[in-house]
Amino acid sequence: MAPVPDTTLADLRASLEAEQASLRSQLTELGFGVDGLSFDENFADSGQVTAERGEATALAGTLREALAEVDHALTKLEAGTYGTCERCGEPISPARLEAMPAARYCINCASKR
Repeated sequence: MAPVPDTTLADLRASLEAEQASLRSQLTELGFGVDGLSFDENFADSGQVTAERGEATALAGTLREALAEVDHALTKLEAGTYGTCERCGEPISPARLEAMPAARYCINCASKR
């Protein structure tokens, strides 16, 4: 399989950077910015605050995982190793990268996990 063409890499980089910005924005909107999560502790219904905090924390965890994958893919782009399976070292198909720009594994290795 041939390596990913430069024009496709540029599109994938743009897609990854847009996803990175979106994930960071969503984390900030949830209140997971530089200072962490903040809720009004004086709110009358502390049970509701606790439930909302739990939901926001779970969602933030998912967003952080996705952001870590995107950051990893961008690091691989900079290093020149993007598009190579981290398990077998074979190229990841351009179609898979278009569907999942942060993919770490080729479809064969991903199906074995």
